[in-house]
Amino acid sequence: MIPPLVVLAVGRGRGSAEQALFDRYAARLRPAPRLVEIAEARGGPAQIRRREGEAILRALPAGADLIALDLGGEDLASAAFAARLARLAEAGRTAAFAIGGAEGLDRAVLDRAAWVFAFGRATWPHLLVRAMLAEQLYRAASLLAGHPYHRAGRP
Repeated sequence: MIPPLVVLAVGRGRGSAEQALFDRYAARLRPAPRLVEIAEARGGPAQIRRREGEAILRALPAGADLIALDLGGEDLASAAFAARLARLAEAGRTAAFAIGGAEGLDRAVLDRAAWVFAFGRATWPHLLVRAMLAEQLYRAASLLAGHPYHRAGRP
């Protein structure tokens, strides 16, 4: 079982192949994640991060556990990611994932996060991170349900 899910993502995905992939995996999830798109800010890099960070924190549902997706975060295996989600579900919590824009996440978002997660050390386009997150959420739900989608032990 996975907790209620919210994805707070900077940028607009409408019409993109990445958004279609996000939608494909999100539609398989129960409960389906709610996507909140945050407008991209303008200005210098620090101003952009600050403005987008403020918007992410304003959009964060009350009482939700914020999970920041950031290059400097913890690199979890799929089973460990699923276990963390299961603990949130057992505690009756909502998981809110924050995906920054081109300048990344502001320090205020990272400091507010219950945990910071990374898809490895590579830099990924923020729209692709949405799709990767949706797939990992589906994989986690499958793992927790005992469904054979995840092939543990494969090289």
